Amino acid sequence: MDKRIYLLAIISFVVGMVELIIGGLLDLVASDLGVSLGQAGLLITVFSLAFAIAAPVLLTITVKMERSRLMMISLAVFLAGNIVAVFSPFYSVLLVGRILAAASGSLLIALCMTMASYIVTEEYRARAIGIVFMGISASLVLGVPIGLMLGNVFGWRAPFVLISALTVISMAGVHFFMGKVAPKPAVPIGVQLKTLKSRKIALTQITSFLLMTGHLTFYGYLTPFLKMKMGLDGNWVSIVYLIFGIAAVIGGGIGGLLADRFGAKSVILTLLAMFGITLFSLPFAAFSLPVFLIMVVIWSMLSWAITPAIHSYLIEVTPETSDIQQTLNNSAVHMGMAFGSMIGGIMIETTSVEYNAAAGSVFIIIALGTAVLSMAKKERRTAAAE
Repeated sequence: MDKRIYLLAIISFVVGMVELIIGGLLDLVASDLGVSLGQAGLLITVFSLAFAIAAPVLLTITVKMERSRLMMISLAVFLAGNIVAVFSPFYSVLLVGRILAAASGSLLIALCMTMASYIVTEEYRARAIGIVFMGISASLVLGVPIGLMLGNVFGWRAPFVLISALTVISMAGVHFFMGKVAPKPAVPIGVQLKTLKSRKIALTQITSFLLMTGHLTFYGYLTPFLKMKMGLDGNWVSIVYLIFGIAAVIGGGIGGLLADRFGAKSVILTLLAMFGITLFSLPFAAFSLPVFLIMVVIWSMLSWAITPAIHSYLIEVTPETSDIQQTLNNSAVHMGMAFGSMIGGIMIETTSVEYNAAAGSVFIIIALGTAVLSMAKKERRTAAAE
């Protein structure tokens, strides 16, 4: 298989770190820049919102540009965004840096996925995309905990110094090893949005949005919860994130296996119900660290296990537009992350962080309802056809 795939995996790893790292550093950022935890949480909201919107727009605008050149430009903007974060004297400046990193990062992830399928033969295509996804998974398992450890020892800016250095290395790799990759036609945004006229598809995308909204309402503020409610120090917070990351990757694999064996619909409904119950129960497990860690493992595995089943369901429902649905689903997920972090910020500002889990579980219940409606609609049509 083409060795350039591993370079794309490294780039996806670096981008994944930027997206996920800030949640674990909220208290450090808030303290240093003199803002509240809720305001610091908006750094997640703005990033996810920019990430969701930028990729489809930028891919359309740059449809005719040679892919390696576009990747170099995107990496340069990504580097600039992280350098802004390193030297930002004020919250507003950091916000600008996050937007730059999000917009360029979303395009980089999209490029990594599409280029992975371009530069290998068809027999290696699924494996190549899987390796790129491993880069994102590795950023969750290794990148975020390492970044948190750096942040706790050297300050919240240190992880962004590391990310900037890795970006420079990635740019060198693209320059010397990637070579030219010709662009392929992109599907116009209008055509993509037209597919949402189907209620089944629209409700499934809404389910993904609500799922991530509920998840980020608590996950986005996990560090304040661990420190304020459980009294854990920075090292233990890093360990919790490491455990979460390992469990998440395992959960993603299990979710795919379950969907293949039992069918996407039953897996989605079952896991959504279990996820809502687990999320709601998390604060009640805080009395004991071992018990809480067991709950974190279950919560993390469920959070990633649902996604492969949703992707499988989208392919099952609309095989002819499956590529478009994956792109739209990525946007729905990041819109949910943005909304969830905003809701979590409002909760922590107006009540207490221990109520974030309960608020998040409400969105999971609604997500379960939209999933049921989507599947019921399909089954009624099937029955009518028979």
